[in-house]
Amino acid sequence: MMDDKDAVTAVIIVDHGSRREASNDMLLQATQNFAGQSSEFAIVEPAHMELAQPDIKTAFRRCVDRGAERVIVFPYFLSPGRHWNEDIPRLVKAAARPFPSVDWLVTAPFGLHSGMSAIITDRVRHCIAVAVSGSGDCDACSGGRACEVQTNDTPDQG
Repeated sequence: MMDDKDAVTAVIIVDHGSRREASNDMLLQATQNFAGQSSEFAIVEPAHMELAQPDIKTAFRRCVDRGAERVIVFPYFLSPGRHWNEDIPRLVKAAARPFPSVDWLVTAPFGLHSGMSAIITDRVRHCIAVAVSGSGDCDACSGGRACEVQTNDTPDQG
């Protein structure tokens, strides 16, 4: 059924999951941003592979409950590896088992997507501007020292 263009398609954006709530909140924000900017996918859910909720099973069920006939799982990872190749497909297969009429697919992670160079350039420019001005922050380093110029005599915070 994967070729049925009229099937209601859901997207699950899945990361590893973390014991740090701020990291888990970042996936929720990324998912909300994607859902808000995507007119193509009305059903978008976050999931964590482990360590946090919602897990893949919960997100898959939510998609089906919202009417999904097809679930596309996007690994929010930079590189392909064991999680993408083995763990996530295994977890999705188990989550899909109660729903035999629902198709599913695990996409490639970000990898070497051509848009990554623009993202890297944007982040580097932003962090330089914050470091030079001494004020401001970004979605990743809010309240941290990431965009602060370090020298060999900068004391360690560890």
